[in-house]
Amino acid sequence: MKRRRDMEVESTEITIGIEELSMMKLIKVKLIKHDQQQTALNHDDDKDYNYHIPTMPFLSISNLVLQVLDKIGPTMAVLRQDIFQNIQKLEKVHDSDPALYSNMVEILKKEIISEGKGTKCSKTCCKALLWLTRSLDFTLALLQLLADDLERNMVQAVQESYTNTLKPWHGWISSAAFKVALKLVPDNNGLITILKGKDKNNDDFKKELRSFISLLAPLLKEIHNILGAFGLDRLKST
Repeated sequence: MKRRRDMEVESTEITIGIEELSMMKLIKVKLIKHDQQQTALNHDDDKDYNYHIPTMPFLSISNLVLQVLDKIGPTMAVLRQDIFQNIQKLEKVHDSDPALYSNMVEILKKEIISEGKGTKCSKTCCKALLWLTRSLDFTLALLQLLADDLERNMVQAVQESYTNTLKPWHGWISSAAFKVALKLVPDNNGLITILKGKDKNNDDFKKELRSFISLLAPLLKEIHNILGAFGLDRLKST
């Protein structure tokens, strides 16, 4: 009987995201405890040493946003392509040394150290993490609005989320592309159905949204702090 109930529970991007973010918290606790022990042994005073962003779990969360955009259709094609390319850039470096680059901060350090040595460096991965984080800022802002009111006008919700997150960092080309996409945003029921899945009432869905938000918000805050510590948080697009 239990197995039947489990099979009836449909996994959605939101529920999978809750699981992924919960696992990230456990991974980070273990990594931080390990680093504290190493710092005590080595007397290492590197201010960045205890920063941790588990690389593949973070990219898994970013991939969930892609899956939602795929379900929405071509509306957000520009945003989708940007997220996809940034995930690929970071995955490529991670796969070159999975043990070392299991912590995203090591990828940032690699590029910044190369630049400090005079090596030609475009900060490709630094920018990739920055824009993935900003895309998740946009996603978080939109989900917060929906959690407050599932009946909210979707075009207005997307516009408000964009204005508060991505717009300050977009140049005129990116802003123009967003204006075109805004005209094609699905209606309220369409997006809610995509996110909620089947056979789930609105109250349960709101609880899932709030759980997801409570896990994602502190992670994004920490990543912004790390980007700020490396002087990467003020970059803009064209």
